Amino acid sequence: MKKPIATFLLGAAVLTACGTGETPEPAAKSEPAASRPATSAVAWRACTDLVGADGKPMTLAPGTECGSIPVPLDHAEPDGEKIDLALIRVKATGDRLGSLVFNFGGPGGSGVDILAMTAPAFAKLGSRYDLVSFDPRGVQRSSGVTCGEQLGKLFAAGADADPDTLTREFAAACEKDSGKVLPHVGTVNAAKDLDLLRAALGDERLNYFGLSYGTHLGAVYATHFPEKVGRFVLDSAFDPTVTFEERALTQAKGFADALEAFAEDCAARDCKLGDDPATVEKTIEDFVEGLKTKPIKVGDRELTHGLGQYAVITPLYSKQSWQMLEQATAAALKGDATILLALADSYTGRRADGTYTTAMASLLAINCADNAERPSDADTARVNERVKKIFPILSFDGANGSCEHWPVRGDDAAKRIDATGSAPIVVIGGKGDPATPYQWATSLNEQLKTGVLVTYEGEGHGAYMTGDACVMKTVDAYVLEGKVPAAGTTCAA
Repeated sequence: MKKPIATFLLGAAVLTACGTGETPEPAAKSEPAASRPATSAVAWRACTDLVGADGKPMTLAPGTECGSIPVPLDHAEPDGEKIDLALIRVKATGDRLGSLVFNFGGPGGSGVDILAMTAPAFAKLGSRYDLVSFDPRGVQRSSGVTCGEQLGKLFAAGADADPDTLTREFAAACEKDSGKVLPHVGTVNAAKDLDLLRAALGDERLNYFGLSYGTHLGAVYATHFPEKVGRFVLDSAFDPTVTFEERALTQAKGFADALEAFAEDCAARDCKLGDDPATVEKTIEDFVEGLKTKPIKVGDRELTHGLGQYAVITPLYSKQSWQMLEQATAAALKGDATILLALADSYTGRRADGTYTTAMASLLAINCADNAERPSDADTARVNERVKKIFPILSFDGANGSCEHWPVRGDDAAKRIDATGSAPIVVIGGKGDPATPYQWATSLNEQLKTGVLVTYEGEGHGAYMTGDACVMKTVDAYVLEGKVPAAGTTCAA
């Protein structure tokens, strides 16, 4: 499938830095639970529609509740038509300080689903905070963007499919299904929703944990509402000012480095893909390339080249998934691509029944809303030649710019970042992060003006959820006690 996946790489992959400092006056204060009662205006209720990718009901942490709040479809008309923003919270298990709101990335990830799955990973933070997340506008339960049957058609397309026709048909289907919401899904609008959510939760300031794209949303919120910033953590930071070309090339380098690190790790063991790192890398690259002419049957489906790209990239997000990549690729080389197809499905949001979440359609809608850029065929062809030389697995041969045919014009309002006047914002960058490389953390930190950079020298996308003790200690101390990390804080791998 010759579709442009390079713009789809800021995935919702999850989360994981020592030293402390004093909290300046603007930061949210750690008051006793008695002075911070729950004053939420949300009508919380039991969660009834939380189903995993396997089609089975999720097992929820105790104290999990769901709800919604109305927000204006168009913030320029606050008294006009409303849409509902879907919410989830896991109530604090101890003395409550307030709410801690999460965005796990994408753009397009369902915060409702992801918090339901990952809440135990934040148990320490959940001892003092209600853990809260939401489906941003245009995502899943919050007027999620849908595009007919075109998403499945895109992912099932073979190497001989015409990419221009596919992207035109996809954009037209999105406009037909979701034309009302498409002009209003951008990150600036989502940030305004976030402030309405803060008020509905009864918090004077927003305490926030953003991952990947969630760092962009948090930075935009801090730009528009600096006086409302409480304890903010932006993990695996994204620089929204990068161009289409810069993003593609930087991520290609990031994933190339991740594959190299994986290959070295694999070759140091009894690797099924080769005896040395160069052989391991070539085995994977040749396998993905071979899918262009020879997709692998998996039941009544096929692992196409496009799905193979997603399948290989997915486990590169986290070192914990490296052995899965080895085992899945080794099995596929013997004709069994079941695990690789499952990895691709986890990335694209395909459910067990063959339907899709809105994740990929929402991602494209938000990306196109947040950028005035509309790369032409010539632009993307030129970029692709450079990507091929860096990391051929990310090659998107023949694809035109994913936003070129989008029915709504984007703008660059969400690229303006300046949180002057806010409380300190902790920005975490990972030296081995393939999807949001370290230089984006340093540049976002500078743009914020109030950022405090924490460097994680390990592998993976999302420093907190790697379980690194230094990162977790640093974040926990800031969020729970208000201790700002010392300048230059670094957590070794």
